[in-house]
Order: sequence, then structure tokens, then C-alpha cells
Amino acid sequence: MLTQKQVVEALMKPEAYEEDPGKIELVQTHISYVFLTKNFAYKVKKAVDFGFVDFTTLEKRRFFCERELQLNKRLCEELYLEVVPINKADSIKIKGEGETVEYAVKMRRMPQERMLSKLFERNEVDDNLIDRIARIIADFHSKAETNAKISEFGSLAMIDTNWKENFDQTEEFVGKTITKKDFELVRERIRDFMVRYSSVFEKRIAEGRIRDCHGDIHSGNIFVADRVYIFDAIEFNDRFRYSDVASDVAFLAMDLDFKERNDLSNFLAEKYIEYSGDNGVRELLAFYKCYRAYVRGKVISFKLNDPSKSEGEKTAATNEAAAYFELSSCYAKNL
Repeated sequence: MLTQKQVVEALMKPEAYEEDPGKIELVQTHISYVFLTKNFAYKVKKAVDFGFVDFTTLEKRRFFCERELQLNKRLCEELYLEVVPINKADSIKIKGEGETVEYAVKMRRMPQERMLSKLFERNEVDDNLIDRIARIIADFHSKAETNAKISEFGSLAMIDTNWKENFDQTEEFVGKTITKKDFELVRERIRDFMVRYSSVFEKRIAEGRIRDCHGDIHSGNIFVADRVYIFDAIEFNDRFRYSDVASDVAFLAMDLDFKERNDLSNFLAEKYIEYSGDNGVRELLAFYKCYRAYVRGKVISFKLNDPSKSEGEKTAATNEAAAYFELSSCYAKNL
């Protein structure tokens, strides 16, 4: 039985590729391996099961590769190219001969220095760029699918389910990346807010504001090159993508706050409201910013349980997760 480790090792060699890959770089997230070559990026899903994501079988990984391609063509038609099989005969090769042992999403490689998060580091983000991004998100949301099934994900019951999962999955990190005081404060304020604003959540459903969104709009998932590309929409769990449009735009707004650019965060929200005509975003923006910051804290905390991470990486993850949880707590205090 071939292991993913063997596939990863093979994809670090030039002969595994159809074209000359040049220098091959490997970037990992908690759920994927991304192989960066001269012109392309190949994304392989890790055979993991975190409950909210299950890539444990080859068939599941194939299905979610196809899903990722389909969903991301909505915003990045030119970036997402195809799903390619990885085969093994005498050797392991992309689109080779023999048995299919893995699948990858093949994408056009974008220059890493054009990522929005890198532009921030060089102080190259201004109102004009945020304006462009706000218009793109508003236009995307106006065309995004909505129906009775999708609308259910905006119900208080589903939102409560998402929060309960957050609290259940972060309980082990209390005292490590989140203080007991902040954990309890966020939980209490969120419950109170949902009771007080129950009619607002119902109104959002009635207005058709629950849509098949992107689910992961932050500065690490935006390239600014010949145009703006918002990539890496969540494919592995519909529950994280079917949401109020306010939650989608709140992710980037929170990210801008995290980078201590409250001015750009506020500007993004106002321009989004202007382009979408969705004034209801104002009532729920802080609630969803709180949610997005909490989820970031949670996901980064998972690195503490990753045996492949060094102690240095785990220390960095502890500090980063703690900063996100602190931000979530700040939003919660003002709900």
C-alpha cells in the first residue's frame, strides 16, 4: 500500500511532472500539500479527518478536488486549470501510466510577492485596492446561489451549531492559546447576542442574504496581479461556505483589523454596503468578525497537535492563535 509520504517524496522530483518544473517548493497547510513549480501549483489533499473535513479515502480526495475546481472557477476561472491524476507504474508521475494513487488540483502559479498579505508587509495596500476588492465581493455575492437548503444555514440553530463546535474544539486549548476568562466571555456574549438579535437573523434569511459564499476570504487568499484573484474557497464542508454574506465579508474585515488597519477594515465594510445595497451588514458585522477571529484562533491552535510541527513552529502558532482569540474577545465585549 503506497503511503502519501511516498507520493510527496516523488512529487519533489522533476521526473514526476509533465513539464519542466524548475525548482520545486513544498508548502503545507493542516489539510493539504501544495507543490509549487516554475509555472504551476499542484495541490494534494492530506488523508486526514478532523471531523469538519474528511479526506481519508482516495475517492473522497478525488471528489473534493473536483469540487474545489468547480467552486473556485467562480472567482478564478483562469487560475484553476484541472484535476490531474497521479499514477504509479515504474515510478510515480502526474498523468502517468498505471494505477491512480492520488489526485491534485492543478493551478496556474501566481507570484507569491503579489499576495495581498505580502503587499501589506510592503505597505502597498491603499483605499483604491480595497475598493476594487469590495466591488468584486459584492458582485460575487449578488450572483452566488441561494435556495431553501442554503438559507437554512443562516438559521439560529445552525449558527448555534457552528459556535458550539468552536467551543467544543477549543476547550482543550483553554490555558494554552485562549484564557479561561476569554473563553467564557465569548461564549456568554455570543449566546446573549443571538437571543437579542434573533429577529435580525430571521430577516437575513427572508431577504435572501444566505448564499453559497467563498468561506475563506482573507489576505492570504487574494492575489493582486493582472487583476484581483480571490482563491481557495472552502470545498470540504458546505456548512462553512453556506453563510450570510455578512460573514464572508467580515472575514476580510477582521483580517484587516488583525493587521491593525481598522481604517481599511471600516472602508471595506462601507464600500461593500454601498456596492451591495445591503445595509443589514452593519448589524451583524461585529458578530461575524468575532466568529471569524475565533475560528482562526481555533485552526491555528490545531498546529499544537500536529506531530510534524517543530517546537519553534508550535510556539509561533501559540502566539498567533492567542492574538486571534484576544481579537475575538474584543469584538465580543462590544456586542
